This record gives sequence, C-alpha cells and structure tokens, in this order.
Amino acid sequence: MKLLLVGATGLVGSNVLRLALADLRIDAVIAPVRRVLPENPKLLAPIVDFEDLPADAAWWAVDAVICTLGTTMRTAGSREAFSRVDHDYPLAVARLARQHGASTFILNSAIGADVSSRFFYNRVKGEVERDLAGIGFRSLTYIRPGVIGGDRDEFRPAERVASVVLRLLGPALPQHWRINPAERIATAMVEAAVAGKPGTHIIASGELT
Repeated sequence: MKLLLVGATGLVGSNVLRLALADLRIDAVIAPVRRVLPENPKLLAPIVDFEDLPADAAWWAVDAVICTLGTTMRTAGSREAFSRVDHDYPLAVARLARQHGASTFILNSAIGADVSSRFFYNRVKGEVERDLAGIGFRSLTYIRPGVIGGDRDEFRPAERVASVVLRLLGPALPQHWRINPAERIATAMVEAAVAGKPGTHIIASGELT
C-alpha cells in the first residue's frame, strides 16, 4: 500500500514516519513537508507550501492518509492562524487525496474534540472531525489523545508541566487522564491506516496509555 503522511516532522508524525518506513505492509510513504527529510528508499518527501498545495501532483494517489498536523495558540499567534493549521490544512489535504482515490483517512485529533465546546481548541478539533466526515472516505479514524508524551523540538510549557504532573500521579489516575506516549499514538495510526476498516472510528485517550 501507499501511505501519505502530513506532519512528518512533529512529535507524533516523526514516530509515524519511523514505523511506516519499517513496516513491510507499506510499500511507499509520501510525506509532503516544509523542510528536507533524510533520504530513504521508501520515502518521497516533496517540499510544499500548505497554503498552495500542488493539486495535480501524481503523489496524491495513495491508499491511506495519516494527518498529524497541529500547532499551539502560542506558536500560531492568533486564533485565525491556529485554525488554518489545525482545520484548513488537514481538510485541504483530505480533499485532494480523496479526489485522487484515497479511501482511508486517520486524524490525530484531541481529547474533548467537540464542535459545541466553549474552549476554542476543542471546538476547532471538533469542527475538523465534522468536516472530514463529509468528504467521503470509506474508512475514517479519529485518534483523540490527551497529554502526549515524548521529546519535542518545540518547547510547549503548559504541556511540559502537565506531563510532569501526570507522570507523578499516573498510577492513581483513570486511564483517560494518563500520558499518551507518542509511539503508542503513532502505532494506532499506522494500524488504522493498514486495516482501512470501513466506517468512522474513534480511538480514545484511555486506549493509548
């Protein structure tokens, strides 16, 4: 199978890339990025501008898409910029991949994703889930992690504090409040992509501890 991965340079995405390149069930990985990735015989990593994606590129023709794109309000700088990265970019990728025949889409969403949430972050995540459902994928999976465990290139103070607290309290907490290791999330995404199970599926934080 051919897999399209967007967000390959982030914490979860880099774990997905590593697992996918080592997975014998996956013949090729296409990872459109904004900076150069190390070469690999199975990898095609075209440099793209997510504001102006190449609609007619042949590499859109894949079996499944994994999307790990995401930012923070602090990094984005505004609600509009955040929404563009976490909502508009995933939808643009989804539409182009679907137009070229992709039947499976897996999104790294978030715990609490809800279009009616009073929290902006959760509301945007709910909106992208809702809008993806209207594109027509045969198989659609939403991964909803809580605090993601792992070493990021980007420093996220609030996430770092939460990670320390949850790690200390871990054994006493309900499963859905525990840290979700990036590798566990990535594994769930790769398995969902390979399986391509028909319908819409949600993998909750409690399943990712």
